[in-house]
This record gives sequence, structure tokens and C-alpha cells, in this order.
Amino acid sequence: MQEEDINRFTAAISQIKDYYVQTTNDKKLLEDAIRGMLNGLDPHSEYLDKEAYKTLLVSTSGAFAGLGVEVTGEFGVLKVISPIDDTPASKAGIKSGDYIVAINNKLVDEMTLNEAVDAMRGKKDTQVNLTIIRKGAKDPIHFKLTRDIIKLVSVKGKMVASGLGYIRISQFQEPTASLVTAEINKLEKQNGGKLKGLVLDLRNNPGGLLETAVQVSNIFLDKTTLNNKFNSLIVYTEGRLPTAQYTAKASGKDILNGAPMVVLVNEGSASASEIVAGALQDYHRAVIVGKTTFGKGSVQTVLPLDETHAIKLTTALYHTPSGRTIQNKGVIPDVVVESFKVAPKNTADDSMLGPIHEFDLKGHIKAQPTENIITDGQNNLNDLAQTDFQLYEAANILKTMAMLHQHNQNVLIGTVQH
Repeated sequence: MQEEDINRFTAAISQIKDYYVQTTNDKKLLEDAIRGMLNGLDPHSEYLDKEAYKTLLVSTSGAFAGLGVEVTGEFGVLKVISPIDDTPASKAGIKSGDYIVAINNKLVDEMTLNEAVDAMRGKKDTQVNLTIIRKGAKDPIHFKLTRDIIKLVSVKGKMVASGLGYIRISQFQEPTASLVTAEINKLEKQNGGKLKGLVLDLRNNPGGLLETAVQVSNIFLDKTTLNNKFNSLIVYTEGRLPTAQYTAKASGKDILNGAPMVVLVNEGSASASEIVAGALQDYHRAVIVGKTTFGKGSVQTVLPLDETHAIKLTTALYHTPSGRTIQNKGVIPDVVVESFKVAPKNTADDSMLGPIHEFDLKGHIKAQPTENIITDGQNNLNDLAQTDFQLYEAANILKTMAMLHQHNQNVLIGTVQH
């Protein structure tokens, strides 16, 4: 830094202290200067005061009272990365891509990022008003939400059809990988045997811990079948300094034993979600279904300034195993499926669920039962089409993949026996 630059900086502080309309505090001026430096770099670098640092720790391991929405600064307002499942924000209908322009009638561009986040947090059962601009909406949308305890439950699972499992990861926290393993074991017990396929839902998952994303990817990759492709990498990062270099490799065994996978993503899938989707896509381990992801391919490192203050600084960009950079690009799905609602049954649009079959006709002759791994549960899938069309499409794709997988297995067994 040149001496004249330092002189200009100190002169600005001196002029503010001498001529600003109100008396200023040296500490506040210094902290605002640090915030300004970080805010000028990129949307994810920021200054962490004592309260902000506590909040950062809570967000990966605890619970807090608030609205349950992951945001980032953009264009002087807050852009919603994604609402967290089962929170006031998601229940109210706040969507990924929304812009929060005012909180309690105060413009967001008059606040720092930390101040805006703090304004949305508060005591349980207290209310907060949000003004949102949404693409396609003519006028701002006003939400009145009641704060609640945000419990970060990251993994849920269920069966979507016979032999086909579904796991939803809402955030990547410290225990997420072990919870995924436990949920798969639970589904296999419920299924009475190994799953024939799995939908992994990462929609509206804003990310979380990098190491956890690596662990989750490792659950579904079998090192022995990768044939050292991409050097068995799951993810690697590149930055200016040696300390910013990071590599993670597959080291385990595929818990599904090669059973087909579909990964659901959308524009709210970010960061750690994109690491998992990118790795499974590069190795052709899963078909990626949905919409292009958020495109946050940067790594932030928390660097302490003293015992109670730190900065969160972007130090590297991560790459998928094949070398793709996701920053500002996202993971492009193999099959694009838009999110929309299908009309309820018994309406004129019910034909969207599929053509009429013999078994739909009253009084049809029933055939003798034959063994089929996934004909059961079709009615459940049709019901699903009305509540979650993207998952409905993902499950149908998975059904086809599972049938082909079973056929190939049968052919292989027959060839060996012959």
C-alpha cells in the first residue's frame, strides 16, 4: 500500500470526525471501514463482530429463533438463496430468488448484511414484516411472519414407490452424513431388503460444511469401481495460497451397491449441494434432475482478528472431479424439470398424469400377479404429481433406471451361469 493511500484514508477519518453532523466514535468508524473493505470484495466475504461470530457457530450446529431463510447480499438488498424446510419462511411461501427489499418497513439498502439478518432474528412468537420483490410479480409482496425456533433437522426420508427410497437433505451440518446412512438403513428395513433406487433431494439446500458434503458424496461412491477416473476426486479447491489448496477423494464403498440414483436440484441448491451433485454427475453415479443450481462455487475461511472478532474471507474456488468450475455457472441438470402444480384429480387436466389403461376401466379382468420391482406404488406416484411434480418426474426416471439396472443384472447372472 502506497503512503499516499494511507494518508488519504486517515484524512477521510479526520474529516469525518471534524465535520460530520453528529459526533462519531473511533471504534465504529474503524469497524465500518473494515465492513466496507469486505463488502467491496464479493457477496460472501464479511466482517464478523462478536454477535455475528456467535451466529455463525449456531448456524452449523444449533437452533435459534428467526424466520428460517438463507440470504446473500446482492444489488444492495437481500437475495433469498433458499428457505429452510418447515420454517416460517417456507410455510409463508417465500421462494428462492426472491429479493427482500425492506424489513419492518426499513429499507435493506440502509443496513449492513449483518444488521439485516439480525433484524429478521428475534424472540420466538414475535412478528416481522418483509417486503419482497419477485420476478414476474408486478408489485412488491408483503409478508407478515411470526418468528419461531429454527431447528436445523437436516435429513428426512420415506419410500416413494415399491423398492424406491427418497432422502431429503435440507442443510449440510456436522452429523448429516451419519444421519443419511441411518436413514438409508431405516428405509431398507422398511423395504424388506436393499433399495432398488434412491432419489436424493437437494432442492433449496443452501449448503453448509464442505467436509460434510464430501462425506455424503463418499457414501454413494465405490472407490473400487471408479478405476482411478479423475484420480478418485470428489472435490478440489484452488486459491492463491498453499493453505487454500484442498483435495478430497473417494475412499469408501457405495452403500447402495450401484443401485440407480436421481439427484433433485433447483436454483436454491448452493455450495455444498453443488459439490455433491457435481461429483455424482461427473462419475455418472446419478442423473441430475430439476433446474440449474445457484452457482456458489467459492470457499470462505474464517480468519480471527482478535479473540472476539474475525473476517469471513473468500479464499478459494472449488472444482468438480472433472475440473468444472461451478462459480456463477451452477450444476446444469441432465434432465430439466420445471416446478409447477398439476391440477387435482377429477379435473379436466387430470389427463396430464398419463393415458387411460385397461386397469383403469371399471370391471377389467385382473391378470395373475407377476413379479415386478416397481409396478406397485404407481397410485402413490400419481398422487405425488399433484403435490410435487419435480419429485414425481424424478421418481418416474428412477423407475426406468431401476428396471434397466435389474435387467442388466439378470443378463449378467445368466451369462455367468451359462
